[in-house]
Amino acid sequence: MNQKKKNIDIKAILDRMDQLLDGKMEVYMNACVRCGLCADTCHYALANPDDPEMIPAYKINKISSLYRRYHTVLGKLVPFWTGSNTLTEEYAKKLMDIVFGRCTMCGRCGLNCSVGLHTGQIVRAARMALAEAGLVPESLQATVDNALRTGNNMAIAEKDFVDTIKWLEEDLQLELGNNTVKFPISHKDSNILYTLNPREPKFFPLSISAVGKIFHIAKESWTLSSTNYDVTNYALFSGNNSEARNIAHGLIEQAKKLNVNKLVMAECGHGFRSTRWEAANWIGEKLSVKIVSILELLAVYIKSGRIKLDPSKNQERTTLHDPCNLVRNGGVIEEQRYILKHAVTDFVEMTPNRTQNYCCGGGGGMLSMGKYSEQRKKSGKIKADQIKATGAKVVATPCHNCIDQLTELNLIYKLNVKIKTVSEIVADAIIMPTAK
Repeated sequence: MNQKKKNIDIKAILDRMDQLLDGKMEVYMNACVRCGLCADTCHYALANPDDPEMIPAYKINKISSLYRRYHTVLGKLVPFWTGSNTLTEEYAKKLMDIVFGRCTMCGRCGLNCSVGLHTGQIVRAARMALAEAGLVPESLQATVDNALRTGNNMAIAEKDFVDTIKWLEEDLQLELGNNTVKFPISHKDSNILYTLNPREPKFFPLSISAVGKIFHIAKESWTLSSTNYDVTNYALFSGNNSEARNIAHGLIEQAKKLNVNKLVMAECGHGFRSTRWEAANWIGEKLSVKIVSILELLAVYIKSGRIKLDPSKNQERTTLHDPCNLVRNGGVIEEQRYILKHAVTDFVEMTPNRTQNYCCGGGGGMLSMGKYSEQRKKSGKIKADQIKATGAKVVATPCHNCIDQLTELNLIYKLNVKIKTVSEIVADAIIMPTAK
């Protein structure tokens, strides 16, 4: 028996928009001068030059037209004169496709905007308003729900996780011929609590082994958590701040419970941004534990001599993809370059790079939203062309979302490269200390 489809709560969306209209957002709603510079900076627009709907200014106009309709005198009286749109169920669905399916909120267009308009913040505000009425793509929301229900976005059972970690510990002991190698789980009073992307225990266990090897040689006091280890926070992408707060709070509370000095974020762009820069705002108080990226920690190890590297162990030309949320939106820029210059013999930059680097196309939750996969892969051509131009055989990137997207681009655009985390490259170059 067919059930009647639930109507979209238009009032909930408009009420949430009202709440989000602080002074800065009102300026943004009136700021776009239609100069067109954003079209030359967006990977969606560049990969789809014949589709004006991919231009950031178009997306902004679709959002700001609602502001004009409900928050300006002329928009209320004569909406057709001001290009205003009434929020109907049809328009809400169209807006959902625009803000979830045609923008990764990477921030590159805002960095190059002639008036400093931050498109990513506007798009996320629109996602927040739509989320109030449940207008979040089902697969993205399911990823968030998994994290809220089980503590990790892939719903890995605690026993399965612990068994995987124990297996990796035994495997590394055999590799190094040293049964003192440990992957501690839920140990109190360690120096650091290390997080993981759930895709690591599920699909990329060598990423965990690489970090465990580094920690062992650096003589680090560290631990994992068996229950709250997920570095990701897909509620940053869904737009639900309450759910984002709960996910971030779980990590912070686990660090407090285990009484560690630092919470070290694994190689995940949005995970680092969510916990390091956004969590305090979501939680509403100063964080009680220091948050650092694994890249920052690795750079300290190398500088201090806690680990020594032999770059001749990595002789293939290597380039670096900068994750948007780690670099442009997170401020971790030079550490990964310092590390790679000590870990490989032939490091070459993409052009452009650092904060101007192009999004790979997998951010913004795109990898969890199958309905937009064709747009995601097509927009990735800009990144594929960047990689090809370097002549690199290895692409390093400190983000598993980026790794998944780059792995697909590698096949689609026949790049013939290896995709690795920075930690994996460091582990390959590490010099084993001689026994005393």
